[in-house]
Formats: sequence, C-alpha cells, structure tokens
Amino acid sequence: MRSVEKAASLGMGMLSGALAAALFKRVWTLVSGQDDAPDAGDLERGWKEVLVAAAVQGAIFGLIKAAVHRAGARTFHSRADGSRTKR
Repeated sequence: MRSVEKAASLGMGMLSGALAAALFKRVWTLVSGQDDAPDAGDLERGWKEVLVAAAVQGAIFGLIKAAVHRAGARTFHSRADGSRTKR
C-alpha cells in the first residue's frame, strides 16, 4: 500500500469512527429516549440494556466501517487501473 493510500485510509477510518459514533448516539436517543448509552461499567444499568446498546453500537460501527472501507477500496482501485466500473 502506498503512503498516499495509507494516509487516506487512516483519515477515512477516523471519519468513519466519528460518523458511526454520531449515528449511534442519534439512534440510541430515538430508541431509548435517553441521551447517553449505558457503559458496561455502569452498575446502575441492567444487563439487558448494556448488552442491547453494545450490540446496536457494534452493528452500526461495523456497517459504517465496511461501507467506508469498500468505498475507499473502489476509489483507489478504479484510479489505479483507470477503470470506472461499478460492482
């Protein structure tokens, strides 16, 4: 991987993390009516609430990460070989 690709990948990773965190906060607020998601160390919250929040957060982070990584890979691939195909 070239240094330009590495730098772009790092930037996209940071951007995707910020986007996923903002999306999770919004989804959690809409679903639960609470501003903050439960933390695993918060003993005031129940197991169910903590585990559901973790599962939703993991799904959102995984989805955003895969989408951003895929878009980046397609961009660098198409620029490297000059193609403009859709897959």
